[in-house]
Amino acid sequence: MDPALAAQISEVVAEKMLQYRRDESGWKICREGNGVSVSWRPSVEFPGNLYRGEGIVNGTPEQVWDCVKPLAGTLRDKWDENVNSFEIIESITDTQCVSRTTTPSAVMKLISPRDFVDLVLVKTYEDGTISSNATSVEHLLCPPKPGYVRGFNHPCGCFCGPLPGEPNKTSLVTFFQTDLSGYLPQGVVDSFFPRSMAGFYANLQKAVKKFYG
Repeated sequence: MDPALAAQISEVVAEKMLQYRRDESGWKICREGNGVSVSWRPSVEFPGNLYRGEGIVNGTPEQVWDCVKPLAGTLRDKWDENVNSFEIIESITDTQCVSRTTTPSAVMKLISPRDFVDLVLVKTYEDGTISSNATSVEHLLCPPKPGYVRGFNHPCGCFCGPLPGEPNKTSLVTFFQTDLSGYLPQGVVDSFFPRSMAGFYANLQKAVKKFYG
């Protein structure tokens, strides 16, 4: 992928992610429990919803980031029940790549396996927060594959940051706005994301404990 074009696309996505994080208007909580809050508002990118997850994870930001980062060496496919495999299609820089993620069937197989090809940029901010910023792209080395419906991620990612005075805890804010494609009832999609995001936090906490004690 052309590095200049990749940089341009990623900076737009990173700016949108910051806007999502700063703009508190219009969010409606759809799931709360175990210290995790999931809220949504209509997406301006596509006819679906933008979801925001917020929670505190026991573990340092470095440990939590190791588990969630969408880069080579991630532990994501070892603990995230919504990720079957994760591979790097092209490394553009040490903080930018094109990845392919496959997901298993879900909701009693109403949602068949998906795959997503994303351009990912990792940014580190002055306060120590690390962010992933991703959006779906087409890539010559990764055409659609049999057995998978190609889904589409509109700007999405996470902010993994320190908690002042709590060196062994991490604030994790996640954003998803995914077009699963295929002919899925909207009710299935609307119930799937809040539940899977809440499960993501619970499984992440177990993973940090497992890998880092």
